Amino acid sequence: MWLLLVPLAVVYAWRKITAFRQAARSVGEIPGYRTLVSRSSLLSSFIPRTPGLSLGRAWSFEDKYSRYAENGYDILTLVSAFPCKPEIVLADAAAIKEVITYRSRFPKPVDLYVATSFFGYNIVASEGEEWKRYRKIAAPTFTERNNKLVWNETVAIMNDLFDSVWENQQVVTVDHILDITLPATLFIISAAGFGQKLTWKGGSIVPPHHKMTFKDALYISTTYMLPRLLLPNWAMKLTEKTRRIQLGFTELRTFMTEMIEDRMKSEKVERDDLLSSLLDASNDGEGLSTDELIGNIFIFLIAGHETTAHTLCFTLALLALYPAEQEKLYEHIKSVLPDAYAPTYEQVPLLTRVMAVFNETLRMFPAVIIIPKRSAEDTTFSTMNTRGETVVVPIPKGTDVHINVPGLHYNPKYWENPYEFKPDRFLNDDWNRDAFIPFSAGPRACLGRKFAETEAVAFLTMLVLRYKITVKEEPCFANETFEKRKERLLKVVSILTLTPVKMPLTFIRR
Repeated sequence: MWLLLVPLAVVYAWRKITAFRQAARSVGEIPGYRTLVSRSSLLSSFIPRTPGLSLGRAWSFEDKYSRYAENGYDILTLVSAFPCKPEIVLADAAAIKEVITYRSRFPKPVDLYVATSFFGYNIVASEGEEWKRYRKIAAPTFTERNNKLVWNETVAIMNDLFDSVWENQQVVTVDHILDITLPATLFIISAAGFGQKLTWKGGSIVPPHHKMTFKDALYISTTYMLPRLLLPNWAMKLTEKTRRIQLGFTELRTFMTEMIEDRMKSEKVERDDLLSSLLDASNDGEGLSTDELIGNIFIFLIAGHETTAHTLCFTLALLALYPAEQEKLYEHIKSVLPDAYAPTYEQVPLLTRVMAVFNETLRMFPAVIIIPKRSAEDTTFSTMNTRGETVVVPIPKGTDVHINVPGLHYNPKYWENPYEFKPDRFLNDDWNRDAFIPFSAGPRACLGRKFAETEAVAFLTMLVLRYKITVKEEPCFANETFEKRKERLLKVVSILTLTPVKMPLTFIRR
């Protein structure tokens, strides 16, 4: 037996090594990451980051720009043994712009997004002519009227938080600020997305023919997206928790179906929410089926809820860590808003520093850290190494090309002192637009960018005007340095999006 197995193992190992070396040569032997398990393998999600074995989950955010600096290139390669294939990881603004601009040469690998279509086919999980059809219908739904609705709802939700939940207390302590930002953004997307107003203490009555409230169904569907994506239907029936998750998704679909049917049957009433606009756009042109309507509005819900909630967490934590920046923001808001309790949407262009703070947070903590593309043809990228030499990187057809957002956002070629929190960099006109892609860019850029920006500016404006933000004082951390406190507060995990682990903050009434 041994005489048989040993030669077979040697042959297998030799073939693997040969294939691995060929994969590295196919991308020009450009340095980068070399691992046993591919990042695209499901195993990499469960194996912690181990040099030579696995990159783990948040590999690109952990490294930011450091691996590029070590190797002297803004384009790195990722070669793995299982499966054996090369991948490209970009932090070069010119190469990224080429990938984003030429959509037909670098299409989205939609096979990675098929699981998001369980409610119906949608704009995120589509490519080619189907994507064009979805975009033609979906793009006009994000209007100025919808943005104004987002603003007004955010102001109302924040006032409700201050009055009903915090009860205008002088000091409010929150053990994890995500417990505030997640429901706040959920209420906003409910109103501006579905036309369903929710409040902090309301929405507890289960409607007839339903098994849970719309509020609960919305919460479950946005909170437990990952197990719903990963687990097969039979596994969702195994425990009480998974059965409730499945019920939440079923109930949300029923609620959305009822909304669509009600609005299609009733007399046309002018509404500014996304669902109504999507229905109107669909009726005016090439219509969407009910499944497609539900699939697309659900994608808007997922894309616009968790990402904004997490970014607001990071923003508040940064303002708590940098009180001088917070004070500059407070003085700026006071100087441009005559009525602090009822700011209007028309005043948004005046709130330049609020937008700068939000942009700087997005630069440092982009919600999506990797934007996947795939080369549809044999091609090349050109980049310059640290010695000033132009290097041509071959890209074989079928190669996965990863746009590394943190790598780009922390690249010192485009950002001075990139590891520092400096909102002022966005108050000048000379910052590099091609090196800032928190919402992606090009034809497939996020349709809801203005929605998220409007929501964030309103949220931050209301909160900073009313409360001073500080880090919660805890005896066990009494002697920690600023750097340790910063590291603790800004600790992240990468799940579907970049997620804060725990951010305990204290709010002091101004």
